[in-house]
Amino acid sequence: MLLLGSVVLLIKRPALALSRQDALVMLAMAAYALVGVLEAWWDGQGSSGMDKPLRLLLAVPALLLVMAYPPRLAWFWGGIAVGAIGAGGWGAWMKLIEEVARPGGYNNPIQFGNLSMLLGVLCLAALGWAVTQRHRQLWVALFLMAALFGMAGSLFSGSRGGWIGIPFILLVVFRAYGGFISKRMLAGLVGILLAGGLSVYAVPEVGVQARVNEAVEQVQRYVAGDRSYSSVGARFEMWRGAGHLIAEKPLLGWGANGYAEAMQALADEGLIIERAAEFGHAHNEFIDSFAKRGLVGLVVLLAIYLVPMRFFAKEMDASDLSLRATATAGVLLSVTYIDFSLTQSFLSHNSGVMMYAFLLAVLWGLYSRQRKELVRGKPQT
Repeated sequence: MLLLGSVVLLIKRPALALSRQDALVMLAMAAYALVGVLEAWWDGQGSSGMDKPLRLLLAVPALLLVMAYPPRLAWFWGGIAVGAIGAGGWGAWMKLIEEVARPGGYNNPIQFGNLSMLLGVLCLAALGWAVTQRHRQLWVALFLMAALFGMAGSLFSGSRGGWIGIPFILLVVFRAYGGFISKRMLAGLVGILLAGGLSVYAVPEVGVQARVNEAVEQVQRYVAGDRSYSSVGARFEMWRGAGHLIAEKPLLGWGANGYAEAMQALADEGLIIERAAEFGHAHNEFIDSFAKRGLVGLVVLLAIYLVPMRFFAKEMDASDLSLRATATAGVLLSVTYIDFSLTQSFLSHNSGVMMYAFLLAVLWGLYSRQRKELVRGKPQT
């Protein structure tokens, strides 16, 4: 709908006053799409191979639309909160009522759990905006509850990869809002987080304890030389196999079809286990991009994460808390996706690429518009 709505830009032609930062963010999005399309073309993947990378390019008109006609922030932030509560509530229902071992919410558990966490984390960023509102107590309570729901959805899904980044997420939130917290309050919050984490781990019904213990056991077995199939061991085998491929074609990579064929050849030679060759990606976005699209692919992947993050980070200490909230959300979007990408090829999935492309478009559109309105002296709403 945002893409279709962007047609209005051709009719009304609003003055966007694009900055250098705007141009570089859109350039990073377009470069990622271009490299993905070129890979699909020379690797013989057809239009299906161009589908996912093109989402980053198609999000650019949506970015411009949001910049020209931004939504009311109450609707945007409120929507994020509703999404987090919906995801966490759905995960709780499947886990506790339907007794699903790993809730996936009509998706796979890794994507569902990580995206649920993302929505919860963005609710923490929204607190800066919330305290500037007329009914700030209600908004703060809503965002804190939604953050807990979003993170609960991740815990119920058993998606361990998303849990690795929690310390870095908390550091970003502290960097943005730590100045408003007294030492006594900070000590209390740390205590609550530790107690909450231990409680979640201690309750078997949640499933966190079993997933953590399973991961530790699988790592120990793999280090001891046991290459039999396990989810952790299979990832190690995929990364090892992809490392062989990167060493052979480091500049442009193998392409998705070439990757699959080469991984199967490694399995046939006994260099990796057969199971590791059955997946179409390496379960690590950075390794996967390097193996399939070479150094060029790795650079454009890093660009779509790091270029926006660097620019968002410049306003994480903005005196205007509404702008600070948007900037913090933009940094957290990149931080969470970098975390998710360590154990999953997150952008290889429709849900992953759509959430990143269009959340980036909306957040950057809002951020850019807010900065320009502050320069002109207009209030943030």
